[in-house]
Amino acid sequence: MPVGELKTHFSEVLEAVKQGNRIGILFGRTKRPIAMIVPYVEEKVMNRKIGILDGKMIVTFRDNFEIKPEELD
Repeated sequence: MPVGELKTHFSEVLEAVKQGNRIGILFGRTKRPIAMIVPYVEEKVMNRKIGILDGKMIVTFRDNFEIKPEELD
């Protein structure tokens, strides 16, 4: 959808996104794709207890420590 059309039909576009549609945004004379409006999906927050060690030890991580949610499964 070109930017001008998006401006004109913004409420309708949001309603379509609300219903699960993804809307691509085109820009410039060449109508180059630059963005996508997608439905918001709330992320699940994972809270895990340490179990029998809860309150009995301290766990610390380095500042550069990274782990992906799928690595926890």
